[in-house]
Amino acid sequence: MSENLKLLLDGETDWKLKVAVSCTQRLPALGDLFSISAYVYAQKPQLDIHSFEGTFTREDSDPTVHESLSIENTLWASTVVASGTVIGVVIYTGKETRSVMNTSNPKNKVGLLDLELNQLTKALFLALVALSIVMVTLQGFVGPWYRNLFRFLLLFSYIIPISLRVNLDMGKAAYGWMIMKDDNIPGTVVRTSTIPEELGRLVYLLTDKTGTLTQNEMIFKRLHLGTVSYGTDTMDEIQNHIISSYSQMYSQSSGNSTSSTPSRKVQSSAPKVRKTVSSRIHEAVKAIALCHNVTPVYESHAGVNGETEYAEVDQNFSDENRTYQASSPDEVALVQWTESVGLTLVNRDLTSMQLKSPGGQILTYYILQVFPFTSESKRMGIIVRDESTGEITFYMKGADVAMSTIVQYNDWLEEECGNMAREGLRTLVVAKKSLTEEQHQDFENRYNQAKLSIHDRALKVAAVVESLEREMELLCLTGVEDQLQADVRPTLEMLRNAGIKIWMLTGDKLETATCIAKSSHLVSRTQDIHIFRPVISRGEAHLELNAFRRKHDCALVISGDSLEVCLKYYEHEFVELACQCPAVVCCRCSPTQKAHIVKLLQHHTGKRTCAIGDGGNDVSMIQAADCGIGIEGKEGKQASLAADFSITQFKHIGRLLMVHGRNSYKRSAALGQFVMHRGLIISTMQVFKLLCLYNTYKMSLYATIYTMFPVFSLVLDQDVKPEMALLYPELYKDLTKGRSLSFKTFLIWVLISIYQGGILMYGALLLFESEFVHVVAISFTALILTELLMVALTIRTWHWLMVVAEFFSLGCYVASLAFLNEYFGIGRVSFGAFLDVAFITTVTFLWKVSAITVVSCLPLYILKYLKRKFSPPSYSKLTS
Repeated sequence: MSENLKLLLDGETDWKLKVAVSCTQRLPALGDLFSISAYVYAQKPQLDIHSFEGTFTREDSDPTVHESLSIENTLWASTVVASGTVIGVVIYTGKETRSVMNTSNPKNKVGLLDLELNQLTKALFLALVALSIVMVTLQGFVGPWYRNLFRFLLLFSYIIPISLRVNLDMGKAAYGWMIMKDDNIPGTVVRTSTIPEELGRLVYLLTDKTGTLTQNEMIFKRLHLGTVSYGTDTMDEIQNHIISSYSQMYSQSSGNSTSSTPSRKVQSSAPKVRKTVSSRIHEAVKAIALCHNVTPVYESHAGVNGETEYAEVDQNFSDENRTYQASSPDEVALVQWTESVGLTLVNRDLTSMQLKSPGGQILTYYILQVFPFTSESKRMGIIVRDESTGEITFYMKGADVAMSTIVQYNDWLEEECGNMAREGLRTLVVAKKSLTEEQHQDFENRYNQAKLSIHDRALKVAAVVESLEREMELLCLTGVEDQLQADVRPTLEMLRNAGIKIWMLTGDKLETATCIAKSSHLVSRTQDIHIFRPVISRGEAHLELNAFRRKHDCALVISGDSLEVCLKYYEHEFVELACQCPAVVCCRCSPTQKAHIVKLLQHHTGKRTCAIGDGGNDVSMIQAADCGIGIEGKEGKQASLAADFSITQFKHIGRLLMVHGRNSYKRSAALGQFVMHRGLIISTMQVFKLLCLYNTYKMSLYATIYTMFPVFSLVLDQDVKPEMALLYPELYKDLTKGRSLSFKTFLIWVLISIYQGGILMYGALLLFESEFVHVVAISFTALILTELLMVALTIRTWHWLMVVAEFFSLGCYVASLAFLNEYFGIGRVSFGAFLDVAFITTVTFLWKVSAITVVSCLPLYILKYLKRKFSPPSYSKLTS
């Protein structure tokens, strides 16, 4: 590294280069000496890597070559240099890197159940303060009343369920373990321990299409040449045309060794003559086989001596060892299809690619330029030179919206694109343009000059490329199918019956998204669909919203551009109308728009949302939703790692919501209210007696050993069997209403606590009036038995661990009476006596304690029976 560059980098601690840097270094590389000059312009944070100019000078007879430094010259992090020397500049690090700037901080997700319990806890705190003030008021504020106020606050402090958070967190951990151990949804990973109950409260499900509803496995289905269309059942005809075309080509070349020049003349004049079907098929297949970024990879195999051999090095282009690698599965599907019809891609490097014809001949094409696909251009191109004939051809493929203005006039492209899209196929338009040597040289000069520009380089490069994209010859239209995942239709039907509204957010075109929505039964085939007309102004949006408002019970299909206009001027009206639709399909959506839609639903409806996707473009949507689910697909694990729950197939979401979501919500609701009841009942007993009856040991053991295991065993309870929950997804609708935990149920539990606390206290005083010194042991024993019976009253489906927890807690209490009797007395002889073991073993003690327990619990059993008899819950009708 040159000294001036090294000193600058050492001096810049924050790596923000504010001045231009010039460095010169003579480096031996591949036998040549290079002089590299780099100019770094980093005054603007948005400046990217393409703002560099490099000058490469060979020290031989060759002239000076000026080249631009671009993405191909970049060494990424963790790159290992195999040979040569590297001179480099650190441009952006830390927060200025593109990956960090594109990453949003995930929010801290809090479940709706936790928020509801927080509200109830606040109500309990207010009740605690109010009760203490009432007690001080009844005393007449005599003496140091503020001291008495704090005494009452401490006396009634068990009203606040301090152990509620611990029990709920342990329950959430148990729910996550149960989900991951469910054999019916293998591979599921719970990446959060805070919101499993959210799975049972979802109202809106926002899903990606490609890789989520579909398998992201592309299969070539249709080739359309304008006058003739080939499907899966007629691919053999294409193969026959390819075989005959290449056999004629080689028979002519063998018969006339000087046919290269005439063939070029014929090629240049060919567009003026009507081509045969065979020649058109040949040109289309060759274009598909050449216009791509696919690289064939040959897997290594062990030789006879155990050494590893590489088929690619040995030029052993055997089909069984070959696999294709590309950034897009669409391109792999196209190249695999050309292989199936006889034209196989066998090798590719930076400068050339080789095809194998049906006869086994190797055709070599030199790569002169590659124009990669971008989301802005929606197309990719390549310029190749045929080694045998020297012909230079510019091939291009892309979306119909981008290619329709590039190709020559035709009357079938738009119609056939719509027809294929309605079949659910992803379409690509393929075109070509023959270039002379002069045309190519002129383009190269202008293209290199544009790439060496310091300012507005991207615009200048795009302008030069667009000058080449004129009046191209339309070759064919391809249709590739992305198959639906297994059991997508019944899963979506189940979710719809459960009352969950499903929105599909995709980047595909409108027709393809609509077809997939129909084929997946997201939208019923008999259901009306309102396709939102493209709008660009406020007036058009107003007219379209009025037309949409007049329709009822219809699905909505809208593009991202129209959605942006509607949200800009009529956000509230649009969201209100869209939420009434049974299904919504948003096509041509960007990742930012997906996250924005999630936030809109949360803000306008207040309902719980769930987002599910499989790619990096779904991460922002997943993080914005109340519950994010990622699918481990072919697009990597970005969505899976950023999500709260990770699944392997879309169909697993049905069991995740209907079974585990239901159980998690129901169990946590019962557990939370029971923990509150446990503190309320003992505080009620304190209120009735206005005396701290139980010492620290009893209070501590009461909240842990004596009642913890039975209360926590409620995490194993279930009101409906999993098979029944999946068979009747309508049961899920009750969960979204939040009836299992509400102020109504909370007040019911408060009344139960007041009733039972009064019965336990005054029952003990009434029946054991002659043995008042034993009132503590008497009331405490009845309290423990009441809690155990209340757990049994709450349980709907018994588990063997519940029975063990009940008897274990009862056994621990009996053992405490026998071996820790000194801790169960009042503690002062002047106030009472220590517990007499002989007294609690008498029949009188046993039947009187049993009587108090029965009076405190039996009415509740009767009320529960009558309620189930005259107003049974929906699930009880199915389980009876």
